[in-house]
Amino acid sequence: MPRFLPEPPHRHGTPASTAIVLVNLGTPDAPTAPALRRYLGEFLSDPRVVEIPKPLWWLILNGIILNTRPKKSAAKYASVWMPEGSPLRVHTERQTKLLKGLLGERGHQVTVTSAMRYGSPSIQKTLSHLRAEGAQRILLLPMYPQYAASTTATVVDEASRWLLQTRNQPEMRFVRNFHDDPGYLAALEKSVRRHWQTHGTLGEKGLLLLSFHGLPKRSLDLGDPYFCECHKTGRLLAARLGLNDSQYKICFQSRFGKAEWLQPYTAPTLHTLGKQGLERVDVICPGFVADCLETLEEIAQEGRDDFIAAGGKSYHYIPALNEDDAWIKALADLVERHLAGWPTREPFNPHALEASARNAFKFGART
Repeated sequence: MPRFLPEPPHRHGTPASTAIVLVNLGTPDAPTAPALRRYLGEFLSDPRVVEIPKPLWWLILNGIILNTRPKKSAAKYASVWMPEGSPLRVHTERQTKLLKGLLGERGHQVTVTSAMRYGSPSIQKTLSHLRAEGAQRILLLPMYPQYAASTTATVVDEASRWLLQTRNQPEMRFVRNFHDDPGYLAALEKSVRRHWQTHGTLGEKGLLLLSFHGLPKRSLDLGDPYFCECHKTGRLLAARLGLNDSQYKICFQSRFGKAEWLQPYTAPTLHTLGKQGLERVDVICPGFVADCLETLEEIAQEGRDDFIAAGGKSYHYIPALNEDDAWIKALADLVERHLAGWPTREPFNPHALEASARNAFKFGART
């Protein structure tokens, strides 16, 4: 087996191009048990996602989880599946198109595409396609605002594996995080304020709950910055909204297994708030820039059931940023900063400008 991937045919005189790849977590191809088994098998086999000795984890994964979880997960995916496909894929593709359009309006001549860390389109196939199209500068943007070894780092890992197989490597850059980016925070603030304009402000018996994806507590103990970056996002957003400490709370969702995870946990917190007589909870998930199973099913559906069953009266899920104009602008600003130094605009050509002026003069004379 060859050590390196085959190189695309060299074309003399072809200018080097720049590409941006938005990378999200991934999604099954369909809301079915076989599709979920394939997706979960790839996702849960990543040693950064599950830090358990490989032989032991292989037995647990293949002997138990992949024989029981796919059917249950498929039913949950079916409850949120869109006509165009998985919500995460649909929103990521829409964001990609809008970003390309806005960067084009700003004068950038770049390719903008998307990939999934697990499932399709894969990072490696996407990078190979870009190289075949002549891309020699590639910016990878993991769509995780807060850095974690189990999310952002896995994107770098997969891209690096592709680079190890590539003879003529392109120049590559990675966006590490954007948890405190002013544009990202402004887009979150706008989405909350828009929600309050429709549903009214929180009031004395209301709370804004910021729910982030959970991680094992061990990750924090070993030096992962995710917990701290989530809290910084929450603190900065609350300040923008003018909330005091009693008006918002940060929680962590999607706990899996018996080990201790980052706390407080979202579901038990919602239950406790309902029992304590809190009348209203508005929930936002700042760690997700596109709605997916975890926001639409776990938070919007299960979270509401938990809160109302415990005695709560009013529950609202504030959608992810998705295709919000403020978010697409923030995304373009973020990309532009990381493209700094790369030529992405048409170079100034005085001869072309002179020819354009002559043509304009001739057209004016005829009219």
